[in-house]
Amino acid sequence: MAGHSKYKNIMYRKGAQDKKRSTLFSKLSREITVAAKAGLPDPDMNARLRSAVIAARAQSMPNDNIKRAIDKASGSDMENYEEIRYEGFGPAGVALIVETLTDNRNRTATNVRLAFSKNGGNLGAPGSVSHGFDRLGLISYPAGAGDADTVFEAALEAGADDVESGEEGHSVWTAPESLHEVAKALEASLGAPEGIKLAWRPQTHAPVDEAEATTLIKLIDALEDDDDVQTVWGNYEISDEVMEKLA
Repeated sequence: MAGHSKYKNIMYRKGAQDKKRSTLFSKLSREITVAAKAGLPDPDMNARLRSAVIAARAQSMPNDNIKRAIDKASGSDMENYEEIRYEGFGPAGVALIVETLTDNRNRTATNVRLAFSKNGGNLGAPGSVSHGFDRLGLISYPAGAGDADTVFEAALEAGADDVESGEEGHSVWTAPESLHEVAKALEASLGAPEGIKLAWRPQTHAPVDEAEATTLIKLIDALEDDDDVQTVWGNYEISDEVMEKLA
């Protein structure tokens, strides 16, 4: 287990989502509903639902919205959503994994393909990039949860595998099968996390310069603007200096 002093820029800054609050709530509601339908409607008895509710609360989603999303799972008008993963390449050969929840496979495939082709990317075949990622559990904490040493010690005690800490917060990595057990242990020592999810962690990172980063962010924005897209993972690494310019 190793602690890293510099937070890896794996996902596009969370601040970008603040401009898309309505779209974000729609995605969170969809995940809550699907999670509730897949198991029990009680977050304490349904690990996936608990993760979805935590993510929603971290984004200040009203409790009434969360309750409606859970209740919708037992309603007759519940859409049948399918989980589909797309893989492709962005500018500079950056590898991207796009996770979707859709009730129309053809619509989603078309939209994802267009987003790639219009923004310097290429949609690949299943498995074309995922072999360069590890499927892991990810528990996210804000910087205010504690300093790097405090979070590292708590994660070590909880049975986590790795920790990345930086100004933006802390990422605690664990084996998928240990995700919720480790999360519960961390909650006892650090409080409720910002997020608990299964994630794609790149085995290597691809440095991206300013020109490439501009196009890459347009591609990620285009994907995230699609209601069917839940999460975009990538192996890109953009320097703080470039991110400040683009901001």
